Amino acid sequence: MLTGSYSPTLVLISLFVAILASYTALDLTGRITTAQGRSICLWMGGGALAMGIGIWSMHFIGMLAFSLPIKLGYDIPITALSLLIAILSSGFALWLVTQPRLPIWQLAFGALVMGAGISGMHYTGMAAMRMTPGIDYDPTLFSLSLVIAVGASAAALRIAFQLRRHTPFVRLARVVAAVIMGVAIVGMHYTGMAAAQFADGSFCVSSVDGLSGDGLANLVLITTLAVLTIALLTSLLDARLEARTAVLADSLSQANEELTHLALHDTLTGLPNRMLLADRIEQAMSMARAQGGCFAVMFIDLDGFKPVNDAFGHHLGDQLLKAVGVRLREDLRSQDTLARIGGDEFVLLVQLPQSDDALRLAERQVGMINQRFRVAEHDLQISASIGIALFPGNGSSVQELLMNADAAMYHVKSMGKNGYRFFDASMNTNARKQLQLLQDLRNALEHQQFRLFYQPKFDATSGLPIGAEALLRWEHPEHGLMLPDMFIELAERTGLIIPIGEWVLNEACRQMQVWFTQGYRSWRIAVNISALQFRHAGLVLSVASALERHGLLANSLTLEITESTAMSNADASMTVLQKLSHMGVDLSIDDFGTGYSSLMYLKRLPANELKIDRGFVRDLEHDTDDAAIISAIVALGQALGLRIVAEGVETNVQQAFLTRLGCDSLQGYLLGHPLPPEGFMAAIRHAEGADPSPQYKSG
Repeated sequence: MLTGSYSPTLVLISLFVAILASYTALDLTGRITTAQGRSICLWMGGGALAMGIGIWSMHFIGMLAFSLPIKLGYDIPITALSLLIAILSSGFALWLVTQPRLPIWQLAFGALVMGAGISGMHYTGMAAMRMTPGIDYDPTLFSLSLVIAVGASAAALRIAFQLRRHTPFVRLARVVAAVIMGVAIVGMHYTGMAAAQFADGSFCVSSVDGLSGDGLANLVLITTLAVLTIALLTSLLDARLEARTAVLADSLSQANEELTHLALHDTLTGLPNRMLLADRIEQAMSMARAQGGCFAVMFIDLDGFKPVNDAFGHHLGDQLLKAVGVRLREDLRSQDTLARIGGDEFVLLVQLPQSDDALRLAERQVGMINQRFRVAEHDLQISASIGIALFPGNGSSVQELLMNADAAMYHVKSMGKNGYRFFDASMNTNARKQLQLLQDLRNALEHQQFRLFYQPKFDATSGLPIGAEALLRWEHPEHGLMLPDMFIELAERTGLIIPIGEWVLNEACRQMQVWFTQGYRSWRIAVNISALQFRHAGLVLSVASALERHGLLANSLTLEITESTAMSNADASMTVLQKLSHMGVDLSIDDFGTGYSSLMYLKRLPANELKIDRGFVRDLEHDTDDAAIISAIVALGQALGLRIVAEGVETNVQQAFLTRLGCDSLQGYLLGHPLPPEGFMAAIRHAEGADPSPQYKSG
């Protein structure tokens, strides 16, 4: 028998190649598992080629490490066949471990097929030497090599299946598994080599026309390492790219979720907004139509929120709204929806076993809001007006339900607030009127339907006209001339008061400039500023623009601001009033005596005049308390160096008392009615032609 020997260097190299091939196979398994579409086939084909070449080269290098006393060589076609067997076996193994499941019978069958393939590759490679006489194999070692091949295949398949997912420490686990698999594959190879017996006088036919030489081992080694390295690097780079793509996808998904949440929720309270509420109501209607049952839409408006917001600032107002949202949710179930749809308006959508349950829920909600709120060390007291619309019965669409619940809520407001009402058809009529009026109000500016009437002011002592107050009127195409109390509240509620107020300011300045050029240079024109307009950031700029546009002297304009508006947020009001005062505009505190004023703030306010509310003047002749209040106001104004104006003068007794008391100027129906510019000037000229006396009346 011929005795063979091994090159220790090539044996170690074969072990290294086996381990590298095993790790590449495990990594490629992970790539194939996460691939999609056509890339699965590309990774499967490339993986089979790289893995097959790796395993085959390990066997071939191991065979090249073996030497006999005779010259050896390897038949090229048979060697190529062994390589093909390795590639096909590898492809089958990769396909098997990338399946969704790997039951035990499938693992056993796969191990037999792959073990047969590895064994077939090995013994086909041995046959490529074409020994004469042929190679004898020790039956025990031959059988052991087959068992090792099948066992190593089973272990490799199981490990590859377990490690195909990207889990924590998966790369370290693959390294350990690759070492185990590499040792098993090498063990099978050298067990098979040990089973081979070469008779004395044997001759290798392939040494004549086949592959041979030490250079061949180097070529195979370099080629194999290159293929495995390229495959491994490609897999690692793709994994890195996939990881970055996954991170980007997660970031985009999170960003989309956040954008979706922002689009469907109120940013202040985190409650659903109008859009999400509409969707929930649609779902509730569909469910009620399909399965029966009913639900309620409750429109909740906070009473007294605006004064709190004005007095303490928007920051505390926002905190109060959050507290209201938290308290309202305490009484709700998971299937109910509480939404904030703007300002201090909330809407509650509740599923009801019985329609009467809405009454008890509304009672609880009103009671909860009535309890004091502790916000930023302030005890705040507000209430709620709730309008209730039921489905089925009070609407067949989202818009109709919300509109009817809103109409019921405004009915509560008109009845004194702090309560609840169910919607009925009569409210619907009022709601439609309000909606139509709002639409008409939006068009009024565009179609120039607003008019200014002017009520004259007179010097209390001389009776001479000293100016006028501009009063807004709406020339409605259907309803005729409308007074402010019919539409101002709606304009305030919808914010339309801002553009309307700017129009009033510009038109009053324009008219005053006309009178100025006609010789009335000592007159002042008074314009009322609403609470919302006063809080608007652009007020000072609007006043400056109106004065400049019409070339009017600043001291010809008097802005009338109610006492409650000026005192609601005294520090903020002070800033605005000082800016207007520095501009040269006259400032009048309107309706004085009806609110609560701090004398400290009143002293600091840069006001020029106090205007006594008509309510005190009206009952002056019959109520000694009113006379005392007026006397106190006049004394206070004189002490602070302010002009005193009394409005609502309708009788001679009132005129005489106010004049005697020391009022500077008077206005009222006794002295002159509000008239359009032409009628106003006609009345003034008539008065100028007659004996100018305090008894003047416009007729």
